[in-house]
Amino acid sequence: MNILDDLKWRGAINQETDHDGLYELVNDKSVGIYVGIDPTGDSMHIGHLIPFMILKRFQLAGHKPVIVIGGGTGSIGDPSGKNSERVLQTMDQVHHNEQALTKQLTGLFGSDGKFDIVNNYEWLSQLSLLDFLRDYGKLFNVNTMLNKEVVASRLEVGISFTEFTYQILQSIDFLHLYQNNEVQVQLGGADQWGNITAGIDLIHKVEGPNAGVYGLTIPLMLKADGTKFGKTAGGAVWLDADKTTPYEFYQFWLNQDDRDVIKYLKYFTFLTQEEIEDLEEQVKTQPEKRAAQRRLAEEVTAFVHGENAVAEAEHISAALFSGDVANLTAAEIEQGFKNMPTVDVTSEPANIVEWLVDVTGIEPSRRQAREDVSNGAIRINGEKVTDTDATINPADHFDGRFVIVRRGKKKYFLARVK
Repeated sequence: MNILDDLKWRGAINQETDHDGLYELVNDKSVGIYVGIDPTGDSMHIGHLIPFMILKRFQLAGHKPVIVIGGGTGSIGDPSGKNSERVLQTMDQVHHNEQALTKQLTGLFGSDGKFDIVNNYEWLSQLSLLDFLRDYGKLFNVNTMLNKEVVASRLEVGISFTEFTYQILQSIDFLHLYQNNEVQVQLGGADQWGNITAGIDLIHKVEGPNAGVYGLTIPLMLKADGTKFGKTAGGAVWLDADKTTPYEFYQFWLNQDDRDVIKYLKYFTFLTQEEIEDLEEQVKTQPEKRAAQRRLAEEVTAFVHGENAVAEAEHISAALFSGDVANLTAAEIEQGFKNMPTVDVTSEPANIVEWLVDVTGIEPSRRQAREDVSNGAIRINGEKVTDTDATINPADHFDGRFVIVRRGKKKYFLARVK
C-alpha cells in the first residue's frame, strides 16, 4: 500500500501541494522528508508528537526522515498559532533545549542511523544581513507574505519584522535541505501550510519550476467535545518522564473517550487497519472493557518510554485499583502517587492514632482516628490496621522513604520521609 493511502485512511492528511506528484514520488523511490521543531522548551509534549508519528510512518515505509532542530529559527520565534510576540530566549537556553530535544527524538527514531537530525543554526548563522537581503529577500513579495494566514492573523494586533521574516528563514531551511540532504518533502501541522508553500516557491525560483518538492500538512486535532487535543486540567502531557511520569502518560491514554479512541489509535499507533477495526468493534459491543483504550495506552507508552514503562504503569494501576500496594517499588510509588495528597514526616516511630493526627494531619481528631482504626477503615502500606495501640515505623517499607495510607475504599495519602 502507498503510504499516502494509509495516511488517508488514518485521517492524517489535511493539505498536499500536488497529490499526484507526491503519490508517484513516494511510490517510486525512497524520499527525504523533513519535520522541523523549534527548541522553545526542553521537552516535546504530545501535541508535538503528531507530525513525528507521521514522519515515523514514512521511516517504517522505507523513506529517510530528516529532523530539523530550529536553533536558528527558534532564537527569533515562529508566529504560527500565536496572537502576540514570543518572548525571546537566551542562546544558552536555546542550546540547552536543543540538546534535550535531540535526545528525545533520537529515542523515538532509533540509533541505527536511518534518519538525520540537523540544526538550522549551522547555516542560518552564516548569513550576513546583506546576503539575506540580496540573495533571499529579493525573492519574496511582501504582498504575498502578508496574505499568508500566519501573518494575516496577526496584522490587527501587530507583528514585528523579526517574526515577519520567519517564513523566509524556514523557506531557506527547505532550500538548504533540498540542496544538501536530498529532501523533497516537508511535513507539518495545518498551521505550517503558509511556511511550507513559501519554501516550495523559493526552491522553484532558485532551482527551477521543475524541482520536485512537495508539502504535506496534518489536520488540527480536536477532541469529540470540540476542545484542543493534548491539554489536561494539569496542563500539557510531556514526553519527558520527569515532567509527566510514564504512569501519568499511560493513564492519559487509558482515560480517553470512546468517541476519540479509534481516531487516536489511527494517529498514534502502528497497528494495522484490521487490528484497529477489531478494536473499533469492541468499543461498540463491549465498551465497558475499554480494550481500545488499554491497547492505545500500551502502544503509545511503549513507543515513547519503552516496554518496561508499560509494565510499571500497569503494575501501579493494578495495585491502586486493588489496594494491594505492598509490592510496589519506591520508584513506582514516586510515579503513582505524584498527584495524591502528600505530607512530609520524620523517620521516628509513633503510635498510629498520634501519627494520623499530630504527625500527618490525615485525621482531624484523635477520636476520629481511633474510630476509623477500630472500624478497619485505615490501611497502612496495604495492610488493614485495627489496633489503636499499633506503632507506625516509617523505616519498615519502601526503602524507608514512604508510608502509604488508605482511608476508606479510595482515599490515598502519601507520607514522604524526610
